[in-house]
Amino acid sequence: MDGLSYILFGHAAFQYLNAACELGLPELLDVRREASREEIGEALDLADRAADILLLGCTSLGIIERKEANGRYRLAPVVQQLMAEGDWQRFKDTVAFEQHIVYEGQLDFTDSLRENRNVGLRRVRGSGRDLYHRLSENPHMEQVFYRYMRSWSELANKHLVEELDLSGAKHLLDCGGGDAVNAIALAKANPHLEITVFEIPASRTIAEGKIAQAGVGDQVSVVTGDMFRDPLPTGCDVVMFAHQLVIWTLEENTALMRRAYEALPEDGKLVVFNSMSNDEGDGPVVAALDSVYFASLPAEGGMIYSWEQHEKCLEAAGFHSAKRIPFPGWTPHGVIVASK
Repeated sequence: MDGLSYILFGHAAFQYLNAACELGLPELLDVRREASREEIGEALDLADRAADILLLGCTSLGIIERKEANGRYRLAPVVQQLMAEGDWQRFKDTVAFEQHIVYEGQLDFTDSLRENRNVGLRRVRGSGRDLYHRLSENPHMEQVFYRYMRSWSELANKHLVEELDLSGAKHLLDCGGGDAVNAIALAKANPHLEITVFEIPASRTIAEGKIAQAGVGDQVSVVTGDMFRDPLPTGCDVVMFAHQLVIWTLEENTALMRRAYEALPEDGKLVVFNSMSNDEGDGPVVAALDSVYFASLPAEGGMIYSWEQHEKCLEAAGFHSAKRIPFPGWTPHGVIVASK
């Protein structure tokens, strides 16, 4: 029953993780290395009962450990590793995204499956047709969302930079490039490369601010429009969809790929960069769990599709010679590169 119990009370397990993040327990133990129950309660301004609850949950779930010899607490090795590798804040941004954006909308997951649409969007204030067009009406949610998207991308785009060969490319179009996190990383790794970020008008100011802050304004620019309705910017020999093709239906993905095909020259490349599920449909578990968000909230379609499903869309859009590049790490990221 242990495995089933984790699923049954999974919502409570997540709340322990979120509380630890919001209260600063991991950071406290990272600085002090170890601390007693009394020291933790005092540092986090928690009453005895509240401290007991937090420590019971975080210890039993493996977020922290309790030393039998002296009863003092320390970080679990997995959290220590995230801290040492500089990924803890990125992980923490992902926790905040799940808490403040995904959590409530998941209440409508079953209805979203029944109706095959994002019923959970009704819980997000605003009039936009999808989550992305409502973010500007919800400032706190918008901040959490873009912090998460930057962090989720940063967990994988170090591999994108290493594995994606752009040495022969001249101009890359980052379709739906968000706050330009991937465009900035690719620009720094490829000083010869010009990059255009194509985004909705509401994202322009955020993207341009990040580009200026990164000092790559001579390489990266922003063009606004709707990638389903407006002409894609031309003159690019590579088109990249980063974290886009998990949002829409397979039919919409094929339509986007056809638009990219039309915008590219002969021998141009299309890059799909996002999380992938196994062709067998049995995992990885992060891909399965992340699909709850895409079913319930952002837009009318989407999930963490398999490599094979993306490849079929590419073939239907006219592309050939698709190459898979899976990335290492605990997130199920990867890249598919195909040619026109």
